[in-house]
Amino acid sequence: MKVTGWRSLTTTHDWGRLTGDANGVMPGPRTDVHVLIVETDVGLEGVGVGPHPDVDRVFPAVDGRDPRAAPTLYDRMLNQVFKTGHAGATFGTIGALDMALWDLKAKAADEPLWRTLGAADRFVPGYASGLDIALDDDALVRLYERFAERGFTGAKLKGGHDVERDRRRLEAVREVLGRNSADPALMVDANESWNRAQAVRYVAALERTVDLAWVEEPVRRWDAAGLAAVRRGVRAAVATGENLTGLEQYRPLLDADAVDVVQAGSVWGITHFLRTAAVAHGRDLPVSPVAYHTNPLAHAAAAVPNHLACEVQDFSGPLGLAVDQEIADGGIVLGDLPGLGIQVDERHVRAARAPTAPVASSGPHVRPDRAGLRLVPDR
Repeated sequence: MKVTGWRSLTTTHDWGRLTGDANGVMPGPRTDVHVLIVETDVGLEGVGVGPHPDVDRVFPAVDGRDPRAAPTLYDRMLNQVFKTGHAGATFGTIGALDMALWDLKAKAADEPLWRTLGAADRFVPGYASGLDIALDDDALVRLYERFAERGFTGAKLKGGHDVERDRRRLEAVREVLGRNSADPALMVDANESWNRAQAVRYVAALERTVDLAWVEEPVRRWDAAGLAAVRRGVRAAVATGENLTGLEQYRPLLDADAVDVVQAGSVWGITHFLRTAAVAHGRDLPVSPVAYHTNPLAHAAAAVPNHLACEVQDFSGPLGLAVDQEIADGGIVLGDLPGLGIQVDERHVRAARAPTAPVASSGPHVRPDRAGLRLVPDR
């Protein structure tokens, strides 16, 4: 079996609500979802999800190769771009291709990827995460009641602007999830919006009444000294890593003893997650993948010994994509379809595709000018 080509699709996910974080809110309820399909000479096709703008430059590294050598091809892709660097959009492209290669590897074995990777259990523990900063308190409660109905005992809220607002919302969600656990796990995600002193003051204020399991990305992703300072200054664990592109970016954080929960971004692919999990395991640290449409890393999470919990953001999939998994019992129940279990209805995708909206000048993917430079909280 050899890789022969690729094609790219863009569909949308309808959240039915606004999504965002401390850096901003999306302008509408729909967000783009990018799908990469890798073709082979035997008719099997692999599916990867995530933006892949550099595919023309990276694809020659896998063209004509046997996709079952996915880990080796991952390194070939890194080598392909080593002069110009693999961070950012290029790393996302490598991740999408890597995901499609692993999908093909499992499909060639006619088994779900979680079995190919050696997992013994199809259930992946999770926590609820609604990207919820735009919701008022009533809508927030309604959202997490839906998660509670599916057995969730932990939730991560977006916050970072107003201590009292975050306290009120965390306490409300704690009450909702209390039907499933006497002591629900509560997390807050600041999305790199604080400096280290702000982070310690803010989290310490929350911790007067709320027991936080972790605080996520309290300062910039590369700030090993800052993350270590936060870790020393609060009771909560520090979680970070979703935006790190390559094992070398984890090294200074781990050497500085700056992280308690090692995270990995879904859009960076299967091989990156497996290697990140192994490095974390060597430090006796848990690993936790952040969510992305179709929860592709859940297959890999099921197979590593130090998986903590997988972020779950929504119950529905992108338009035109059907995923063989169920959100139940507080996590993800993986199915038996070969590969990632993602089926793509390309006609549906093309029919549903709306014209691309202009790039927003603000929102969760655009860092505000004064992030980390506020003397008083935004209200």
